[in-house]
Amino acid sequence: KRKVEESGGGLVQEGESLTLSCTTPGLVFEYYAMAWFRQAPGKEREGVSCINFSSSGKFYGSSVKGRFLISRTKTTVYLQMNRLKSDDTAMYYCAADPQASCQSYEGFSLLPHEYHYWGQGTQVTVSS
Repeated sequence: KRKVEESGGGLVQEGESLTLSCTTPGLVFEYYAMAWFRQAPGKEREGVSCINFSSSGKFYGSSVKGRFLISRTKTTVYLQMNRLKSDDTAMYYCAADPQASCQSYEGFSLLPHEYHYWGQGTQVTVSS
């Protein structure tokens, strides 16, 4: 059983919204930076968004900034995805790490190798 579990994916049409959820039943959630990555067939894994343990640092990839919103409660991290496009179609992964940083400056890089705990993924398919 994985220590990170995500859900909420599905099939939607362009312009619609979905909200993904992620929990960490095997981790002390409040001590971890949380992130969302996605990977489409034939493409590299892409950093979508992250949020630090205090919610004071948030980052969005350029392709989703202005459309997606990350947030967290005491138990759950959410990725609200609005105005979805066909290019958003991918497997979305939630990841956690106690040491990874998440910062808001423009040049920040959200890197998969900095996150050590991963969910199994939830598929988001956006039809045109």
